Amino acid sequence: MASLEFLGAVGEVTGSRYRIRLDEGPGDILLECGLHQGGSAADKANRESLAALAGGVAAVVLSHGHLDHAGLLPKLVRDGYRGPIHCTRGTRALLEIMLSDAAMVMDRETAWQNRRRGRQSDPIEPAYEMEDVVQTLQQCVGHTYGEPVDLPGGVRLVFRDAGHILGSASVDLTIPSGGRDCRLVFSGDLGNSESVLMRDPETLHDADIVLMESTYGDRNHRPPDETLKEFQQVLQDTQDAGGNVLIPAFAVGRTQEILYHLSRLYHEGKLPQQRIFLDSPMAIRVTELYAEWRGLLDAEDLKILHELAGGDPSQYLPGLRRTRTVEESQAISRVRSGAIIIAGAGMCNGGRILHHLHEQLGKRATSVIIVGFQAAGTLGRQLVDGAQSVRILGDTIEVRASIHTIGGFSAHAGQDQLIAWAGAFRDKPRFYLVHGEREAQQTLQAALASSAIDACIPGRGEIVNL
Repeated sequence: MASLEFLGAVGEVTGSRYRIRLDEGPGDILLECGLHQGGSAADKANRESLAALAGGVAAVVLSHGHLDHAGLLPKLVRDGYRGPIHCTRGTRALLEIMLSDAAMVMDRETAWQNRRRGRQSDPIEPAYEMEDVVQTLQQCVGHTYGEPVDLPGGVRLVFRDAGHILGSASVDLTIPSGGRDCRLVFSGDLGNSESVLMRDPETLHDADIVLMESTYGDRNHRPPDETLKEFQQVLQDTQDAGGNVLIPAFAVGRTQEILYHLSRLYHEGKLPQQRIFLDSPMAIRVTELYAEWRGLLDAEDLKILHELAGGDPSQYLPGLRRTRTVEESQAISRVRSGAIIIAGAGMCNGGRILHHLHEQLGKRATSVIIVGFQAAGTLGRQLVDGAQSVRILGDTIEVRASIHTIGGFSAHAGQDQLIAWAGAFRDKPRFYLVHGEREAQQTLQAALASSAIDACIPGRGEIVNL
């Protein structure tokens, strides 16, 4: 009988990884191979060998391109995996940007750590390097939504639109097990139907087993109108106080949504800031990629933006400045007030946002707007939790800036949306909650039970029969 093993994103929101052991075939199916995020323990986990896993896997299936779902693929390849990596065509395009950037960040951070440790210590090696990324991309096979794909062992794969980011998918697998077919559906990251740019997540009805994300299983997001009103008020208050607005933004999805809302505020005469810096080379490239793949985006949202700009893309947001180089990024420090600075990384665990926080977190006129989930152990989580001081780039920085958490911009489904998606399945499949912190999972489990949906919370390493 085939089985499912929970290897990652169990009781946490990063490190997504699940192994499907098949009855027959040349090897197993690996569902996801995500990066762990959140402190030194995560860094150590990312460097652990995947050689044993790589040797027993015949195919990899990926829901989307965020690093917590795909960021260790080059490590798997580095440790010997040479089979296909199946994903959507949109995800394949994103991976070229995401994985290359991850390799460069690892190289810089490893070099910094080795300098700090000194010559007397054995040097630390990055989890992978650029040559591993190149090989990984060569093994990626892109598919369209709804296209049946044959995998080893008689498994059939279909990707369904999850509405989360460009190319994101729910994974629909039909797996031979004990003389019958088992239908396994993995939600991937389900999108927030109230978000702009992405289509609504596709509803599925048939499954025997469902793996469902639970990132926001303990809460619902604020309504869009209230979210935008709060966002605009923070922008105005910061402008009146003579400060800058810092937005740590995920390069994929969140940045593009924030730019969309800033464009609408500008054309409605409600944007007080005249200078907006997109200070992330990766976010710049991803934004350009979204434009190339606009056919996968929500047509109505694009129509609104196009009409506001009079059909001229250069007028979407005239005050936007894309700072690609280090020199351009450093020059932003001379801007004392009246600017919005959007920079990665979204959880403040690396990237250019660290330099801006280092310089401006101690100023009372500064506002920091948190627009995405902050994993435990990250600097972003410390700020959300009300830290009075934080360590940034080796220095202790007093937090005098205003910290605003605006959850309505989340690209994840909220609790009610998760329950509605789960409730569409017929014949009561087995549910397993993954990709969420324990408290959020327990809250969602109880809420699902109120809707007559039984859900289990698996442990790391747990194996269930299909």
